[in-house]
Amino acid sequence: MKTILLTFAALSIGLSAPAANDESVLTNSPAEQIGANHSNAIENRTRSVLNGLALADPIMTARVHDIVYAQCQALRAWHDENDPKIKAARSDTNAVAQIQASLKQLHNEFIAKLSKNLTQSQVEMIKDGMTHGVVRVTYNAYLEIVPNLADSDKAKILELLKDGREEAMGSGTSKERAAIIKKYKGKINNYLDAHGHNVAKAYKNWGAKQKAKAVTDSSSQQ
Repeated sequence: MKTILLTFAALSIGLSAPAANDESVLTNSPAEQIGANHSNAIENRTRSVLNGLALADPIMTARVHDIVYAQCQALRAWHDENDPKIKAARSDTNAVAQIQASLKQLHNEFIAKLSKNLTQSQVEMIKDGMTHGVVRVTYNAYLEIVPNLADSDKAKILELLKDGREEAMGSGTSKERAAIIKKYKGKINNYLDAHGHNVAKAYKNWGAKQKAKAVTDSSSQQ
């Protein structure tokens, strides 16, 4: 439709319309294509984060969409600018901490914007969307693998996983996000070991049970 309108406008003032094979008109430049791919990736990421939120108000839906989109865009820009700086300064913990402080500020501002428009449970949904539900998945895994967890143990596991989620929300890649969660799982394991549990043994026992179950299931299907 856009091409037809452009053609009509050109003819109406006595100009020739662009030739159909004129690549300068019909083909995006590499920079434009990269920009389009970048925007599409952020839009897809935003929709994934908002999946399941199901706000009834379309105006609110658009507002929250724009907040999340802007955050995803800002995170990419932050990592493009600062990841090389962190790599160069990795031996200087103070310098790295100063660089990362701006990422923490970006995160806090994002949460503040969400909190002005959404309930706490809705904000939690967006946090889970940005980290692919890692809190729920990992928490349930601990409940399944480590026996005899006290309520205080469960509360501490959830607390540390949510701390990890806050940090992981600012990650630039899935690999970085996984490394952050692994760090917090280490904190959880240390806590549990210090409070009467043996996490390594629990994992070993759980693994043996899974193997035995697989053998049983295989035998029953024959």
